[in-house]
Amino acid sequence: MTNQTEKTAFNNSDAITEQSVIIAGGGHVGLSFALLLAAQGIASSIVERKKYPKLSPKEDAKRTHYLDSRNTALSRRTVQIYQEIDLWDQLQSHACRIDSVQVSEQGSFGYAQLNKEEENVESFGQVMENAWLGRKLLLAVQQSPLIDLIDGANVTAVEQSATSVTLTYDTDTEKQQSLTADLLVACDGRDSTVRNLLDIGTKDYDYGQTAIVGVVQTDKPHEHVAIERFSPAGPLAVLPLTDADGDGNDPVQAGYRRSVVWVCKSGEEKQYLEDDALFMATLQKAFGQRAGTFIEAGRRGAYPLTRVLAERQVDGRIVIMGNAAHTLHPVAGQGFNLCMRDAHVLAKMLGNQVLRGEDIGDPQMLKAYERARQKDQKRVIRFCDAVVHGFTHPNPAVKLARNVALIAFDKLPNVKPLVANYAMGLKS
Repeated sequence: MTNQTEKTAFNNSDAITEQSVIIAGGGHVGLSFALLLAAQGIASSIVERKKYPKLSPKEDAKRTHYLDSRNTALSRRTVQIYQEIDLWDQLQSHACRIDSVQVSEQGSFGYAQLNKEEENVESFGQVMENAWLGRKLLLAVQQSPLIDLIDGANVTAVEQSATSVTLTYDTDTEKQQSLTADLLVACDGRDSTVRNLLDIGTKDYDYGQTAIVGVVQTDKPHEHVAIERFSPAGPLAVLPLTDADGDGNDPVQAGYRRSVVWVCKSGEEKQYLEDDALFMATLQKAFGQRAGTFIEAGRRGAYPLTRVLAERQVDGRIVIMGNAAHTLHPVAGQGFNLCMRDAHVLAKMLGNQVLRGEDIGDPQMLKAYERARQKDQKRVIRFCDAVVHGFTHPNPAVKLARNVALIAFDKLPNVKPLVANYAMGLKS
């Protein structure tokens, strides 16, 4: 698929540079990064393995089933990033804000809650269907004069010189096609082809857990409350969603749809995928009546949980980004939001290079980007692992300590704002 003949400029800059970027991987991170580059006046080509669907701006996204979808929790900082490139107005109709976050442990006394009024914020973030987010990102990319889309393309080789980088790919109709640019950014997922071609190793950790992801309906409205619950099997989450045909801008919604992330031991997932009654009964036991009664469950997907960290994120004129750089446990919904902060920082740095008339593929500048992102990345990785291991440790003394810590977090002054800002991605 290539760009449509008529395109609408989707950038905030009047200056278009001849310098260009190849983006390997056109998922949510790759598409978002291309739009961030366009906002800086930088042209890019996206090379994606899968075939993109044919979309029309005049057709609204239709849900295939009321309860059939995967969802993403967008932090407040991610929402701000989409606002910067004038995309949020197109996204927010299917976004459901999070006004409050409740944290507790199954069978224990510990409890904490964050409220937007106490933290003086509009919301802690937004929950959105993956299909809707992907559709709107793809439409925006298709309409941008600075972005070229090449789908159905399998990357076969990567070569770089002192002044450029070349990516070679095959399609169903043509073999050994090549693109050359100043910079290559690999956003091609956890099992990144580009990363493997560069012989960049990874540090992997298997949590021994599988996430069951889907949408459920409860008899109690969510009232824009996100519930984080910890069980012996692992962390769980129930997040608010817009109504099936509702509008995220509508203040009056029934709000009975919820996104669920249920973590079980690997090997146990089949029963939760195939048996709706068992799945809902298990959720009910874990959450009690905090979310009301679970009355219906949609189709679910199972995703083995592993942490995959690239040993380096820059190799000459090549940057490893997104899940190719760091695939994290989904606890607290930090993974995609961390990727978006990476993408935003790099796009800004490349924009500054353009303004100075300097090379956007300068390896020293790219190394500076890698160093600049280390603090935020390490903090999020440590936080995710601490929560996963801390709340699944069976030792009674550890269990008591973490529940006391939850109570302390809920009561001590000045602690909540710090944690809330980190969770919203506002401090990195």
